[in-house]
Amino acid sequence: MTVPTLMQNYQRKSYVTQLHKVYNIVQQASVQYLTDRNAVNLREAGLNSEDAAANFIKQYFKVVQDCGTDQTPCFAATADYKKIAGVTITKWYAKRHFVLADGTAIATYYIGGRTAETHILEVWVDTNGQKGPNIVGRDLFVMYLYNNGILDDLATKSEADDDTEVSSSVPLSTDAREKRFNNYCISNSSTNYHGCFGKILNDNWEMTY
Repeated sequence: MTVPTLMQNYQRKSYVTQLHKVYNIVQQASVQYLTDRNAVNLREAGLNSEDAAANFIKQYFKVVQDCGTDQTPCFAATADYKKIAGVTITKWYAKRHFVLADGTAIATYYIGGRTAETHILEVWVDTNGQKGPNIVGRDLFVMYLYNNGILDDLATKSEADDDTEVSSSVPLSTDAREKRFNNYCISNSSTNYHGCFGKILNDNWEMTY
């Protein structure tokens, strides 16, 4: 195995290790959030606004920098991010931005108020903050937190088992995650961020792409 290959494998492993760490923290925080409020789901517990989402991060994570609604300097600028296919990102959806004690940048986009049939919160993670490579699917990922506390990739209404709550379709199937990976993560779309996290879940926390 060549030195460049070894370096690439090391980088992949380091990105996934940090992502997995944040994933575990979010999962644990979600459970604690429900327990602290004696609630059966996240909406009932009070995760129902952008401010509530920001407070969720500040209460359960070790935040060392709060950039508020400003993307930088917690994250790199939108124009500095690219997709794996090489296209530059043109849209940034996250609303509240933070840096954690370990250097990870994390952001939230509360979306649960739009409709009851979607996820509650998008959790944006740049595993090494402003540092490169700033590529979606390498060091930048979006995880989706659902009303039932599950973190997964983006589920759609058509996959739900009932007419009111898309969280009934999560965890997503292996095929659904693979479809998102191919159609969005490695596509030329400059506005889609999903598909990469689900692929990591499918491949048992390995970056195989």
